[in-house]
Amino acid sequence: MTNPLLSESTLPYGLPDFAVIEPWHYEEAILSGLDDGLVALDSIVNSSEPPTAANTLEPLERLQWGLHPIIGPFFQLLWAEGTPEIEEINLRIAPKLAAAHDEILMNRKLYDRLMELASCHSARSDNVTESQNLDWDASEHRPALSDTQFLLKNWLKNMRRAGVTLDDAAQSRLREINTELTELQAQFGNRLLAGNKAAAVLVTNKAELAGLDDDAIAAFADAAADQGLDGWLISLELTTGQQVLSRLENPDLRARIMSAAQSRGLSDDENDTKDLITKTAKLRAEHAQLLGYPHHAAYVADNNVIETTEAVAELLGQLAAPAMENAKQEAAQLAGITLDSATTFHSAQNDGKYGHMPAEPSVSSSCTSAEREDAGPPTPIKPSDWTFLAEQLMRDRFNFDFAQLRPYLELQTVLHQGVFKAAHELYGLNFVPRPDLKGYHPDVEVYEVFDDDKPQIKNQGRGLIMFDFYARPTKRGGAWMNLLIGQSYLMGQKPVVTQTLNIVKPAAGEPTLITWDNVKTLFHEFGHALHGLLSDTYYPSQSSPYVPTDFVEYPSQVNEMWSHDPEMLSHFAKHHETGEPMPTEWYNHLKDTKEFGEGRALLETLGANAIDQAWHRLTPEEVPTPDQVEAFEKAALEKAGVYFEAVPPRYRSTYYNHIWSSGYSAGYYAYMLSKMFDADTVTWFKENGGLRRENGQKFAKEVLSKGNTRDAKESFRALRGRDVIIQPLLVRLGLASE
Repeated sequence: MTNPLLSESTLPYGLPDFAVIEPWHYEEAILSGLDDGLVALDSIVNSSEPPTAANTLEPLERLQWGLHPIIGPFFQLLWAEGTPEIEEINLRIAPKLAAAHDEILMNRKLYDRLMELASCHSARSDNVTESQNLDWDASEHRPALSDTQFLLKNWLKNMRRAGVTLDDAAQSRLREINTELTELQAQFGNRLLAGNKAAAVLVTNKAELAGLDDDAIAAFADAAADQGLDGWLISLELTTGQQVLSRLENPDLRARIMSAAQSRGLSDDENDTKDLITKTAKLRAEHAQLLGYPHHAAYVADNNVIETTEAVAELLGQLAAPAMENAKQEAAQLAGITLDSATTFHSAQNDGKYGHMPAEPSVSSSCTSAEREDAGPPTPIKPSDWTFLAEQLMRDRFNFDFAQLRPYLELQTVLHQGVFKAAHELYGLNFVPRPDLKGYHPDVEVYEVFDDDKPQIKNQGRGLIMFDFYARPTKRGGAWMNLLIGQSYLMGQKPVVTQTLNIVKPAAGEPTLITWDNVKTLFHEFGHALHGLLSDTYYPSQSSPYVPTDFVEYPSQVNEMWSHDPEMLSHFAKHHETGEPMPTEWYNHLKDTKEFGEGRALLETLGANAIDQAWHRLTPEEVPTPDQVEAFEKAALEKAGVYFEAVPPRYRSTYYNHIWSSGYSAGYYAYMLSKMFDADTVTWFKENGGLRRENGQKFAKEVLSKGNTRDAKESFRALRGRDVIIQPLLVRLGLASE
């Protein structure tokens, strides 16, 4: 059978023909491409011509990114449809991809050639204007001189960081480490998926599901039936906290679910990950030292916006004490609520499905100091009970319940009248369904993206976006954006973007009513998608969103602001049956509750950061053994001042996919740094009138389209007129006043 991946796709935008592609096609095509790449590399480094951008940079970029239209879809399939066959293929090809990467970045002849080219550009740049591009024929799209120089700078830095200047023995050891790390990363991903599936909680008594709505119960029944089980199967989200805990009235079931979540990877069986993470941490530490860094965290920071581990510690450290104080205050408030009274209150509100709240709550959580003393010290809050009690306290304080929102949050309405509409208002984008184009799974929906100022001619738009909304046993938890094909004028490619979530699929024929957290996640991931769709770069390695790790979450977090914008809510928050808009007073409730529970949320995030930084600031000799993992983690939380038994970290070491398998090692702080850029930018939007095309155009021009063509801080300065400040973030977190 002819391999369809070994020839150019005939579908629009180079979309792979998933209908005819078999898993083995990916392996064959990737291995063939790697062989061709070695031939191309030899041609570049052994050229007798003086190096120019045209004869060195261009073929080098083609070499590095030529396989991406195959590798991108393969890894999307691995993460979203990870069958055993796909996982086995990944275990085989991952080390080969790592070796090919090393072959390029450790090539001394290539490094010398790029150094010569950089010297040539540096010597001549003072006499060449931006419009006089070196070494290029005139064309519609060509790289600016500054883009070429920035690209050269990054290639040379990345090669030094890969070990190109080291001796043969050190390079040989680096290659061994890189291969083993790639294998460990693949193994961790496979074990995590299997362990997460095995940890799903089976309920055999329907009465235990009291508090859940009929849709959720039906979905859990379907999940059990899919696995050949009788009852209701509650799958776990990748995080420690589980959304279902906020609604379940049965405290024993809540405790079972929380225990299952926190026990993942600790099982001492085939799904145990402790050995993998200790091996990974030790190898990363050795890798960093070979390259002259004290530890892996320093190696990572050096290539990011933040630059140093001292700056990371300062950012996280100034938030730890106030986050702990706020979390303990929240715990004290929750301690005034008994589980019995909270359950009684909760049940009263579920007598009518999604009914409006009564004018006065039936239970109050407030009591006087004297009453608290008479009752004795408050019972410590269990992690499994926190969100359940917090929901009741929120109803008491704000006379509002997030469950009331679900009938007003139908997935397709949120997508079209919210996510798409905001993108149209800001960036002039239009999204047209393409049911004729198929994804890698029947649930995948495909849209073609067009600009307002251009005709909507089929197959001539800006690119494609694919949505994969629903949870499956073969899909990794969480949500993500992925580039199947990145934008690049050099490669002649327009973007093909995927957006993946894990929403519980409703019964056949039923609408998909989503939670408020789902809404925020949808807007967040679409911010990543916009970064890819609005990229405007020549070289593929500079395409958005290939920016520093601690800048990549910035556009996605900015896009979240439109999820709770009153104007946007009036369009997408409509009752799925009647079409009536969400009650106006609920807008204020959403605003009032934004800071509610912020102490706990911030503390669990800082806990995850503390664990990440602790693992990656070790020397090889300091890495604990597998049986010491839990003790090491607790000590790290205590040292960072973020250990609070009632608030476990967002991820524990043994199921921390971000740092062991997804490219965020020593970089989880990126979410917090990006929040700082985000909060400052949201302030800028508000100062300039909010949802206006002029604002969107400037944000796209200075941030989204630029990719990695210049320093990320420069992009922010071009937007804001100054460097980022932390005050807007502190205000958002409730840690400072306006």
